Amino acid sequence: MHIFVTGASGFVGGRLVQVLAGHTDVRVTVAARGSHFTCATAAQVVRFEDLSTADFSAELAGVDAVIHCAARVHVMNDLEADPLQAFRHINVEGTLNVARQAAEAGVRRFVFLSSIKVNGEGTEPGMPFTADQPGNPADPYGVSKLEAEQCLRELALATGMEVVIIRPVLVYGPGVKANFLNMMRWLHKGIPLPFGAIHNARSLVALDNLVDLTILCARHPAAANQTFMVSDGEDLSTTQLLRKMASALGKPARLLPVPAVLLRAAANVLGKGSLSQRLCGSLQVDIAKTRAVLGWTPPLSVDQALKVTASDYMENEKT
Repeated sequence: MHIFVTGASGFVGGRLVQVLAGHTDVRVTVAARGSHFTCATAAQVVRFEDLSTADFSAELAGVDAVIHCAARVHVMNDLEADPLQAFRHINVEGTLNVARQAAEAGVRRFVFLSSIKVNGEGTEPGMPFTADQPGNPADPYGVSKLEAEQCLRELALATGMEVVIIRPVLVYGPGVKANFLNMMRWLHKGIPLPFGAIHNARSLVALDNLVDLTILCARHPAAANQTFMVSDGEDLSTTQLLRKMASALGKPARLLPVPAVLLRAAANVLGKGSLSQRLCGSLQVDIAKTRAVLGWTPPLSVDQALKVTASDYMENEKT
């Protein structure tokens, strides 16, 4: 099987290529932006500068499936004058450029890594997002991902190329950055945190669980033209997550029981309302369809995945 992967320099794409390299029945071609990316595997690398205009027609000949991870990812405090257009340029125009060329080359399947932000920013406890409910994005990134999904479905109808859409929640694992990394640093240093009384529920997905499902979606006949949610299958409150994370780090969790309502009020005063939503709000997804249609079960439990993540942090992070 010949798989063409975009976004191999990213958190998910990099691990995906690494895992695919271990499959003896898979040949991998990687599309990488710029000249700085180096691939540690034997994968063929094709370089480009602008995803929306890049020509991959020669490399896509004979490819069985494209796994499209490349994206302009969500960023806090976006400095672009027109954030929506910046997201559309890569996430819509770039995605469609790759997908149209794939269809013209006779590629059988196109797997698109979308985002839970297509559905929205939060859920009521016990009312998870499902794969087939309408999108309701709240920010430019989510809008761009929804528009890309819609265009890919139209392309599938017009060309017969199978499209599979995966909407990940927060992804964590070795090499994770941003807020997840900051929380590990705080816990490892023994800093008391005011998150001991948060009773929300959030779905997460371990990097290797996401990669496992993504590869399955490139192969499984029943995945064709479907949309799937993905998570570890175990929803946690922020308090529970921090306790598990501290345990994985071999540290005590020094969590102060500050009520969530006070944390939200303080965050709003400081202009950090979106951060308080991530820490105090709920965001759950239902992976029942993923389990039923694909027979998929997350290979790693939350505890196993946190242990791997913590081990990598302690081995590589300078504190």
